Amino acid sequence: MLGYIAKRTALILPVVLGVCVIVFVLIHLIPGDPAMVMLGQDASPEEVARLRSAMGLDRPLAVQLGSFLLRLAHGDLGVSIFQGEPVSRLVLKQLPATCELAVASMLIAVLIAVPLGVISAVKQHSLVDVASMGFAQLGVSMPVFWLGVLLILNFSLRWGLLPSVGRGKPFLEGLAVLLRTGDYLPLADSLRHLTMPALTLGLTTAALITRMVRSSMLEVLHQDYVRTARAKGAPERAVIYRHALRNALLPVVTIVGMQFGALLGGAVVTETVFAWPGIGRLAITAISQRDFPLVQGCVLVVALVFSLLNLAVDVSYTLIDPRVRHGIAQRQ
Repeated sequence: MLGYIAKRTALILPVVLGVCVIVFVLIHLIPGDPAMVMLGQDASPEEVARLRSAMGLDRPLAVQLGSFLLRLAHGDLGVSIFQGEPVSRLVLKQLPATCELAVASMLIAVLIAVPLGVISAVKQHSLVDVASMGFAQLGVSMPVFWLGVLLILNFSLRWGLLPSVGRGKPFLEGLAVLLRTGDYLPLADSLRHLTMPALTLGLTTAALITRMVRSSMLEVLHQDYVRTARAKGAPERAVIYRHALRNALLPVVTIVGMQFGALLGGAVVTETVFAWPGIGRLAITAISQRDFPLVQGCVLVVALVFSLLNLAVDVSYTLIDPRVRHGIAQRQ
């Protein structure tokens, strides 16, 4: 088992390295000059050339790539061209906001999708099943930005219940204040700012997971061991949740891991609509400014997060399904 985890972990390094190289090359192929953006259109060619030399942009692309990889090996992501701060500091500053939004969104999605998918599969072709699949189809088809704008129009502008932009108090800080002093206002402020962005992402993600849970459950419910459990007189609840759902979780865990990685990678549109200070919004700003080091740092963090989540999903397979664990043991 440890050997399997070690092999999967070793694959993270070449994946992240390959992503960094590809992104580095693609970013430098984008039209536009950071020096020109910084100095403005009225800058003279001499001033632009001087700034390009100071930033190292006049060197050959291969030399710039080698310098970037050498700094990366030492844990240095460089310095933001426009903000003048270390990229690692900027990324780590925005990462907690993205993690907070991603966790809240995925919690909403799972709490909605798993019960809805199970009920739809058990009561196939019923009114509940039709309504659930209608919700899933609507959620998959609905643009995220449109849902976000609808929520803002109703809950913020029309009814004045929730703030439309910003993060407010960080959730963990508000929770700490509540536990330490009993003051619930900071936590309430955090939840009010978090509700609409989390609902926007959670509802669209729940639609996809609902369809996956339903299709996986329908496949499992027709297996021989489920019929055997029913023939032995096992309670229907035990048949559904202990025998069927557990064996149907493998594809569900895969899609949950991929969606969670996408959320942690930065829900760019949602963070832009709600002015949420996360990785996605930071990356969009860096791209518009041609801030090469900051874009590379954001992409590096996203690639690392995806790789670690894939590793976690692979390990979870062995905990959910003993057949996977026994297969790994036999190969070793």
